[in-house]
Amino acid sequence: MSEQRNVGLAGFLRSRREALTPATVGVETYGEQRRVPGLRREEVARLAGVSVNYYTRIEQGESHQMSDSVLESIAGALQLDENERLHLLRLAWPAQLARRELRPEHLRPTVQALAESLTDQAVIVVGRRIDLLGGNPLGFALLGLGPEQRPNLARQMFLDTAMRDLYVDWEREATYLASYLRMASGDQPDDPLLNELVGELSIKSPDFVRIWAAHPVAECTHSVQEYEHPLVGRMTLNTESFHLPDAPSQRIIFVGATPGSDSAERLRLLGSLASG
Repeated sequence: MSEQRNVGLAGFLRSRREALTPATVGVETYGEQRRVPGLRREEVARLAGVSVNYYTRIEQGESHQMSDSVLESIAGALQLDENERLHLLRLAWPAQLARRELRPEHLRPTVQALAESLTDQAVIVVGRRIDLLGGNPLGFALLGLGPEQRPNLARQMFLDTAMRDLYVDWEREATYLASYLRMASGDQPDDPLLNELVGELSIKSPDFVRIWAAHPVAECTHSVQEYEHPLVGRMTLNTESFHLPDAPSQRIIFVGATPGSDSAERLRLLGSLASG
């Protein structure tokens, strides 16, 4: 790790410490009044089995001699899930990340053909910065896009007011996209276009600033989403997301409805409108 202060590591550890309560981890407070949210640094240090000074240096992004066992102890003390643990490792050892040349992303024609072959589900493919790379007509119609449009979906989520009407639980979907960007920034901290995107959203969207400050980290592989589509109304849809094996920075997302449901009929209607 560089001798420079690791700001990403510092912010992530602080956000996770402040998200915990003494009751959550079994720390006795003896009825004392606490002036700050979450656990204190000394409490995390005690739970992790390290000195307060050492943990403080780590949380301030100053330590560069952490062992596997120390990281695992801190992850356990902060009750990190698997995605958060992996993110912690990326932040703690950025020099050990396998740097990949960041070439322009292109969607393989065979993947695009697969997306277009499906007519009863919406399909989109996104890249490492959540740029829309391709999909089928129903996928574009679900997002209110024309078939030739290729926006960045994070920029669209936070800066396009139509997205707040499309997603019934906009906060949840916005947090999911911010989580994806946070994990991407851990994988490729030197990606200039990703850093530029985060900077733009930080300037233009107070909601992004608020959500980003909480350091959300999650790998959402499946979910249930509710849409209020301007053409066909309310739909409850099931989402499944898969990384492409030979292009792991890209993911293909399938969005469908429970067979026989009202949402399935509405999605079918949207598909006919998209292809008409």
